Amino acid sequence: MDPKLAFVYVPVSTIEAVLPFYRDTLGLTEAWREGDTTVALQVPGTDVQLMLDVPGEKAGPVLIFDSLHAYLMQLGDAANGVEPVEIPGGYWAEIEDPAGNPVYLMDQSKDPAPPAG
Repeated sequence: MDPKLAFVYVPVSTIEAVLPFYRDTLGLTEAWREGDTTVALQVPGTDVQLMLDVPGEKAGPVLIFDSLHAYLMQLGDAANGVEPVEIPGGYWAEIEDPAGNPVYLMDQSKDPAPPAG
């Protein structure tokens, strides 16, 4: 149940204001989009994406797990009673490191199974 860095969460005031910088100036490619408020950009040569999101929380890493519920149980007291919230396709939670920085945790356990081939 090792975590994998999936995204770096980047809060923004508007997608339109920052997307040209990340896409056109830095050369990242759009990986997916959720409405007008969330865009993920692929970091070349990696499996990591930048997730631009409105309205933004604090910036931080997004770690992905096979089962967020099981991972939070494994953390025990370090999770401080954090309860995952349901998101499209899975669950999301936020914990803080000792310096108060957010670490976002998610799973996609509710993703539909790939079609049988």
